[in-house]
Amino acid sequence: NKERIMTNFFNKNSTQDVLYFDGSCPMCTKEIKTLKRLNGGKLSFVDVHECDIDQHMPTKLEMLKVLHLMTSEGEWLKGIPATVRAWSHTNWGWLFKPLLWPFFSGATDYIYKLWAERRYQRLYGCDTCAGDDN
Repeated sequence: NKERIMTNFFNKNSTQDVLYFDGSCPMCTKEIKTLKRLNGGKLSFVDVHECDIDQHMPTKLEMLKVLHLMTSEGEWLKGIPATVRAWSHTNWGWLFKPLLWPFFSGATDYIYKLWAERRYQRLYGCDTCAGDDN
């Protein structure tokens, strides 16, 4: 699905997947804290509010609206695929894999999209409020 995967070649030398998260979201930071504890150092984390965005990356606004992960191969994943890939670095990853199965993926993508839009609106209310300067 083209909407779910974006390719980025600027960081092909990375040896780890990098998860970009919204550090201003209490629920997001709670999940990141859990992932940090469980992933055994196999996954890097970057708060979108504290990173330098360049032209090879999605915009800050895009990354605040939907979870993004850059794979060690330089491929961008977003939404459910990013979540599944992040959790695949833990012993609990197998629980998330069914979210990508064709039987479930239509529903999970739809639910995630609704949830992500609501989360963003509750936190920021508007694009200007998120401080999107990129």
